[in-house]
Formats: sequence, C-alpha cells, structure tokens
Amino acid sequence: MKKLTLFLLLISFGAYAQQKKISPAHKKVIIVLSYDDALNSQLNIAIPQLDSANFKGTFFVCGNMNQDNIEKWRAVSKKGNELANHTLYHPCLSTDGKGEPANNSANYTVYTIMREVSSMNNFLFALDQRKDRSFAFPCSETTVGGISYLDSLRKSGLIKYARIGGDQNSIITDYASIDPLQVPSWGVVGKVTADDLVDFVKKVQKNGGIGIFMFHGIGGDYLTTPAANHKKLLNYLVQHKEEIWVTTFGEAMDYAMKNK
Repeated sequence: MKKLTLFLLLISFGAYAQQKKISPAHKKVIIVLSYDDALNSQLNIAIPQLDSANFKGTFFVCGNMNQDNIEKWRAVSKKGNELANHTLYHPCLSTDGKGEPANNSANYTVYTIMREVSSMNNFLFALDQRKDRSFAFPCSETTVGGISYLDSLRKSGLIKYARIGGDQNSIITDYASIDPLQVPSWGVVGKVTADDLVDFVKKVQKNGGIGIFMFHGIGGDYLTTPAANHKKLLNYLVQHKEEIWVTTFGEAMDYAMKNK
C-alpha cells in the first residue's frame, strides 16, 4: 500500500512539474522580440533574420506606413508576426521645442490620444482582420497633457495588452502581479553589445518567466541595434530552442494571464 501511495505521489508531482513548464511548446522560459515604429530596417533586416531563425516577432507600428511598404507589412502579418498598435502619430512629451508641436503629447488630451488609438486599431484591422490588439505606449509615457490615460484605455476595451519600457532587470517572474496594460520590457538603447543581448536571455533562463525586448532600428534608422548583434541574439535563441519559447507579445501574455 505504501509503494502504491508513493507511486501515485510521484505521478502527481510529475504532472504538476509538467504543468509549470511554459506551454504549448513545453519550454522553460519565454522571450518576446518586439520592434517599434514600423521602420524600414525592420522590413529589410529584422524580418529576414527572424524568418531565417523561424521566429515570430511583435511589431508596434504607427501610421507612418505608406503606399510603398504597406503591402510588405501585410505580408509580415501573414507570416504569423503580430502587428500591434503604437498610435497614429507617436506623440511624446517634447521639452526642447524641436519636435513637431502637433505631436507633442503635452498638447494632447485624453480624448485625442484615445481617438488615435481607436483609429490605429481600425487601420490595423484593415491589414490583418484581427480584433484583439496589443499596444505600446509611445516613449513609454502613460500620460498626455499631464493626465494619465491608462484608466481610459483600460475601460475602453480597445486594447488587450500594453507594453511599457524598462531596463535589463525587467523580467516577469510573478504572473499573478502582472498588470496586462503595464507589461515591462527592456528598451534596447545606447551602446548595447551582442553579449548584452544574450546576457539578458541568460538572466531570464536563470530566473524563469518572460523577458521582452524592445528594439527600434536594426542595422539602420535610429536607436539602432547593429544587424550582427541582432543576428547573434537570434543564433543563441536557436541554439537553446529546447528550453526557450520565442513568441509574440500577445501569445506570451495570453499564456501568462491563463497561468496566474
């Protein structure tokens, strides 16, 4: 009888351990590769590198898509990548007076930013026919005109999940504490080496949970991550694919919310 009880306990423990692994691929950790602002370097460099590694990313796009590249972005979605909302005009707080005044978030109201988010949702629906939409706050700012629009966004139902910025310690290990509209990420800016990118993944592997990269230009444009550094990161992820699930922001958050 004791042997049978021990056997059943071992089976139960094994089943529990299996449930604690990241699904659906039964990996140990999740890495999200996200890219902001719908930049040409993402189309020309990041996407081919992702395709080569058989990975999908999340692209937080603005209304700067045009007749020359809009079909390319539609093709990006058809490959299984996530197109997410980053507003129409990317309003940010400008304190030096050099930016376009119309895009200075100090001149916005909650109504105008919410109107932009809604319009961008419609724009993206025309591209991919998806209704559930992720969002990234421009410049990781949750206020316009000095007023937070986080509660308005939450109540609107326009957005399912939203990403904000963070540093190299922005790793999600406690799913129960996640605010789905304030999900932290590492904003990759400055002189970041390929080893720095890989070290962030290693930190996620050590601590468990979810690590989210926020990239901008890849091999060009601005806030640029060199193409070779991005490629080295993808190579590391490929080499450790048995334990790392590389997926989109929306899919990662779906998993986290179901496993609080």
